[in-house]
Amino acid sequence: MQFRKLPPVPKTDKTDELSFEEGIKRLEDIVEQMEGGELPLETLMEKFEEGTRLAKVCQDQLAKAEVRIQQIEKGPAGEPKLKPFEADNGNQ
Repeated sequence: MQFRKLPPVPKTDKTDELSFEEGIKRLEDIVEQMEGGELPLETLMEKFEEGTRLAKVCQDQLAKAEVRIQQIEKGPAGEPKLKPFEADNGNQ
């Protein structure tokens, strides 16, 4: 199995500049490489650390999006109304 070489995500705040979609794509690539079973332990650890940073960035972006969704909700008279975000847990 041939893996494409990914540039490392810097350990600085540059990961915050990735879009959510870019972060998810990088996470998917990292998981695919790690599951391949062909990486040396040191590289696996580096990929794990990078994936952990990316997961945090993506979680933060989702939390910010959730707040924006809550702030966009309007009341019956058109006034802004903060409505809690309710995730669908499949309980219907």
